[in-house]
Amino acid sequence: MLWLKLLLACCVVLFSVALGYFAAEKFRNRARFYTQLHDFNERYLNELGYARKPLSSLLDGYAGNGDFQKTLRILAAEHKISLKYSYLTDEEKKECANYLSMLGRSDAHTQREYFGGQRNGLSEKKSACAKVAKEKGELYLKLGLLAGLAFIILIV
Repeated sequence: MLWLKLLLACCVVLFSVALGYFAAEKFRNRARFYTQLHDFNERYLNELGYARKPLSSLLDGYAGNGDFQKTLRILAAEHKISLKYSYLTDEEKKECANYLSMLGRSDAHTQREYFGGQRNGLSEKKSACAKVAKEKGELYLKLGLLAGLAFIILIV
């Protein structure tokens, strides 16, 4: 009978830790989105300076993954900006929509100035989101563990 209680206790703790992990997923997704946006900005600046590929081939050839890649695919295929992600605030959606709407809109010099100006803001946002994702991820895991342990104490 003791082994059954221990098995149940382990299952409860694992379940609550898993809930904590999945609760922090939005922060990890947000950090991934801004990391990919920052990396795309750097790649686009390099393309503007050296290769100057057409925008459609650059968007099709971008080897990212996740939500940012989906946004670029929709932009390349339908010429429409789709940012329907719950982890982005309305202000962040507007900023990203403005950023994506500027792709290929003017001459290379003006675009280099605009996207070069975005470099610092994106790197700060990337590091801030990574920091928040780490902090919230650890917090939610610890809260899940503590909730599981509290539930076990209440049951036993």
